[in-house]
Amino acid sequence: MTASESAETQTAARSAQTATLAEIAREAGVSAPTVSKVLNGRADVAPGTRMRVEELLRTHGYRRRRAEATRSPLIDLVFHELESAWALEVIRGVENVARDAGLSVVLSEIAGRLTPGRTWADQVAARRPHGVILVLSELDESQRALLTSRSIPFVVMDPAGDPGSDVPSIGATNWQGGLAATRHLVELGHTRIGAISGPSRMLCSRARVDGYRAALETAGLPVDPSLVVTGDFHHEAGYRLGLELLRRPDRPTAVFAGNDLQALGLYEAARELGLRVPEDLSVVGFDDLPVARWVGPPLTTVRQPLTEMAEAAARLVLELGRGEAAAPAATRVELATSLVVRSSTGAPVAG
Repeated sequence: MTASESAETQTAARSAQTATLAEIAREAGVSAPTVSKVLNGRADVAPGTRMRVEELLRTHGYRRRRAEATRSPLIDLVFHELESAWALEVIRGVENVARDAGLSVVLSEIAGRLTPGRTWADQVAARRPHGVILVLSELDESQRALLTSRSIPFVVMDPAGDPGSDVPSIGATNWQGGLAATRHLVELGHTRIGAISGPSRMLCSRARVDGYRAALETAGLPVDPSLVVTGDFHHEAGYRLGLELLRRPDRPTAVFAGNDLQALGLYEAARELGLRVPEDLSVVGFDDLPVARWVGPPLTTVRQPLTEMAEAAARLVLELGRGEAAAPAATRVELATSLVVRSSTGAPVAG
């Protein structure tokens, strides 16, 4: 192709895009500047208008400039809640990868909600980060559409629910972890084993309890629904629900606490009632936070590789941004959990 032919081709392409923008504006019933605002991630566009324009952009196959040229050196990290050592392990993992890539990390917390607020996606689109990692969170349809239209890749870590086959996700073998924790207690001789789960709306919490039930059923032990109580993955829930379980006349001799923070709350409840761990009560947690090694007695727990999960999520979101990763439907990864036996579990006292 000659230089003049190349110039003519580029001019024709620009004209085609200009015509497409004008057509999109007419079909959407808005002005061309409004379409331009949507294209540039401006926040001053009504959500309904934005969705309508974004859909038309996709329908017409409009192609923006290469995303790499306009990205900020950032990774957005969004937490369901940001208040515990659990979150610090995740931040550490994302920071490890971001640092090596010359990027910074922007932290957001959505105050216990599972979906960010209405203006969050507009703010992210305006920042144009290299990617977004959502922890125990998810996006609604309009937010996903906005990020996709901006070529901003996103990955869900430890999904709260089923993220869908087209959403890349990084998780852990929660069911296997719940099975291993409960099987350990069964093998020690416990037959009356309680469980303090996390929120029932969270997929990881349900999977851990399902593993607990499977271990009991496999061992031929009855599953007593009254011994399974629902917490929220916080210390206070472990304490409150621990008191509830341990004050029963037929109290359990062992409890799978669902996560380490609830296990620590359970420790406090046992001490208040004069029960010793593990002589009177065996306790198993989940996560293997650093504090699990420091408490007395050191906590038997299921190790969830949080830092490694966060590193995997960060690498994946960068690979997606560079077009190096497989199709999203193929990027559903679960990292293995493992039981770490310490001093908080033992055989039940006879009689």
